[in-house]
Parts: sequence; structure tokens; C-alpha cells
Amino acid sequence: MHILVTGGAGFIGSHFVEKCLSLGHRVAVLDDFNNFYDPAIKRSNLAAFGPVAVHEVDIRDERGVGAVVEQGGFDAIVHLAARAGVRPSIKEPKLYIDTNISGTFHLLEAARRANVPRFICASSSSVYGVLKTAPFREDMCLNQTISPYAATKLAAEQLCSNYSHLYGLRTINLRFFTVYGPRQRPDLAIHSFTRAIWEGRSIQQFGDGSTRRDYTYVDDIVQGMLACLTYEGALCDVFNLGESQTTTLSELIASIEKALGKTALIQRMPEQPGDVPLTYADISKARALLGYDPRTKISEGIPRFVEWFHSLPKRS
Repeated sequence: MHILVTGGAGFIGSHFVEKCLSLGHRVAVLDDFNNFYDPAIKRSNLAAFGPVAVHEVDIRDERGVGAVVEQGGFDAIVHLAARAGVRPSIKEPKLYIDTNISGTFHLLEAARRANVPRFICASSSSVYGVLKTAPFREDMCLNQTISPYAATKLAAEQLCSNYSHLYGLRTINLRFFTVYGPRQRPDLAIHSFTRAIWEGRSIQQFGDGSTRRDYTYVDDIVQGMLACLTYEGALCDVFNLGESQTTTLSELIASIEKALGKTALIQRMPEQPGDVPLTYADISKARALLGYDPRTKISEGIPRFVEWFHSLPKRS
């Protein structure tokens, strides 16, 4: 299979590219290497895989996206490129709308013109907002998001459904639940907490530590993504990919402390606008239809992450 992976130089994308290559797929990467975090990290993610076709294109560039897709002869597009993060989206909502909504439209339109048969799109658990019924199921009514980031992800899902209905494009939206593991972005909580605790700096704990997240190890996410390459169910579908267990922020910090053998200096902060109190995936649909089978509990995943962190060439 010939696969175009947008955002393929990033955290999840590079793991997916690596696995696809190991399975014998042909892979091309489309990534703009923007400075949301150090582009050198993303380039190094890809450098380990040997020769991979890389197209340095911003998905806001409709012509650039169209040229890559129309000339590629792809069997599937796996769309991971996005502006990420709830808090930054509140500061720069237009950037998120332009990238996550318009960029997704550009890729869908290019896929339609080039007759690409399959479009797999990364969504987010943030689309569930502040639902009080948990765990979250894919068929729940989503009538209120609480951040521009979440709104753009839900809008992208709706664009995918349009293209399935109007043009027969198979689209699959995957709602990721707090993904972590080796190569995780340095701004995300597990990575930033680990580095700060190791270096003896304080960490910021927003709220009283009771917020709960469904933390999902990246290898489990990749397993669910791979299953979508051959999924022949509904022409337009959506799946939760999570671990289906929750961990409080306080428990997360304690697990990092244990893995590092160091105690955190905690700076308590007010809760942040846009942050949800709970994420919790019902994964019964993905289990039944994709064979999704997450196996890495956070008690195993955090020590694996810390082992990778210690392998990094530069740290204080």
C-alpha cells in the first residue's frame, strides 16, 4: 500500500511511519516542520528510518497539497498534521481554524480529485467537551466543545462525513485519548514534567490534581491506526482509541516521581480555561470492528517513557 502521512515527522506520525515501513508499505510524508516545537526534533525522528519521500508543505497551501496528492498515486491518506493543544488554540484561534479546518478541507478535496480511496483523520478526545456521562462513546451527542482546538477537530470530522456522503470517499476519524510514549512532544505534560523533575525545577499543577485522563501509549494507538488501513465497514466511521482507564493528575505525577527516583516540586495553579475535567474512552466499538487491543497500562508506559528520556543525548 502507498500511504501519505501528513504530520509524519511528529510524535505519533513518526511511530506510524516507522511501523508502516517495517510492514513493507511505501510511505511518503507531508510536513511543514513548523516551529511549534524545535523542527530539528521532527527531522531527527525521520532520519532514523532511512530514505523516505518528504514533502515540506503547509496544509494551508491548497496548491501545494494538491500537487503532492495528485502526483502521488496514494492508496490512503493518514492525516495527522494539525495545530495541537487546547491552551495555544485559545490564544491563536484563527491559526487553528486555518490549519485544522481549511487544511483538512484541502486534503479532502485533493483526495477527491486524485481518487484516493481512503482518508484516515486524527481527531481528539477533546471533542467530548465536559460530558458528565463516562466512559465516552462515539454515538454520544456532541453539542458543546470548550476550546477552539476541540471545535476544529469536530469540524474536521464533519468535513470527512461530507466527503463520504457526497463523493464516496471512505473516511475514518480516530479520537485519540492523551497519547504518550517515546518522542512525545516536549510541551506535553508527561514529557515536560519528567524533564522538570529530573532537572530539579518545579512543575505547574493546574487545579487540585483530581482531573482524570485516559492516557494511551503510542504503540497501542499505532495498532488501531494500522487496522484502519484495511477496515471495510461503514463508509464514514469514527472510533475512540484510548486505554479505557483513567489516571488522576496527582497519580500521574507520583508515577513519574517513582520512575525517576526523584520528588517533584509542585507549584499549584488555578484550573485553565478549555481544560476538561475528565477523558475516558469506551473502546468497545474499536475492539469489535478494528480488533483494537491496547495492552500498555500506564504503570508500564511511564517507566518506558522515562527509559527513553534517559536515552536522549542532551539533558541537564
